[in-house]
Amino acid sequence: MTTNKKTKQFENIREGNSKPEFRHIPVLLNEINEHLDIRSDDIVLDGTLGAGGHAKSMIEKLGSKGIFIGIDQDPDELAITTKELQASYPEKNIHTYCNNFRNLDQVLDTAGIMSFTKGLFDLGLSSMQLENPDYGMTFRFDAPLSMVMKRDTTDSIITAFDVVNDWEEETLANIIFAFGDERYSRRIAKGIVEARGIAPIRTTMELSEIIRKSVPAVYARGKIHPATRTFQAIRIIVNDEFEAIKEGLAKAIDRLASSGMIAVITFHSGEDRIVKQLFKHYIDQGGIEKINKKPIVPSFEETKQNPRARSAKLRIIQKIKL
Repeated sequence: MTTNKKTKQFENIREGNSKPEFRHIPVLLNEINEHLDIRSDDIVLDGTLGAGGHAKSMIEKLGSKGIFIGIDQDPDELAITTKELQASYPEKNIHTYCNNFRNLDQVLDTAGIMSFTKGLFDLGLSSMQLENPDYGMTFRFDAPLSMVMKRDTTDSIITAFDVVNDWEEETLANIIFAFGDERYSRRIAKGIVEARGIAPIRTTMELSEIIRKSVPAVYARGKIHPATRTFQAIRIIVNDEFEAIKEGLAKAIDRLASSGMIAVITFHSGEDRIVKQLFKHYIDQGGIEKINKKPIVPSFEETKQNPRARSAKLRIIQKIKL
């Protein structure tokens, strides 16, 4: 599909004229259902609503006294998912909010809810977000370098264009290594700086090609596209994702009801390290305990059906009953 066709597709989605071509397949769905054990009167918080794959499963278990709160910072996907959920479960108590989950305290205050009993944070991006040309996050087709999830942007917002064209070579190498686990971070950073010295790097395909040329040929032909980790690192920096995880989960634990549970799905080592360390901090303080001693990972069957699930890890905690 060409960029113009892809852009038209998302315009139609926003206007309600069509459904997205790509929908997020919920990862570790059976494990989430088993361990969170949603009850009819639960107050459920889905901090990363996305396409609603996990939400549908949880909402189905709620009764007339149950409440579902969904948060997502992507207004397009939120609008589509909200419409689908309300149409599928008109009798359920469903509330959705366009916000970053780091502001979940504000969302709960707006909803008039002091605490919730079950929470889910699926930290992976949906296919719709990755493929949306407005965000410029993918190297599958050409789009302006942005990677900014927020739509109410201002001139002060840092974009992928700014990072790639303005940041020093050493800084680029460090973030690509730290946030992308990219072994060839220094070669890639050097290639970026050399290329932008000739002309600004403006599109995703330009950046992808620079990265491909910067790494060894055998690496470029590997199972994972050579630009994957670099794009991931830049996206994390642009959207301040790691700080959002720390802030959002800390607020979630604070607003979690006694005996309540929080489940978090991560997709790469940086995210998982943050979640693991944060949970340990609260466990050491007392009042929180781990449900699973080791992270739960997808089965072979699931990864075969959904390759994007291969790196997923699920960690669950529970607030000790006072």
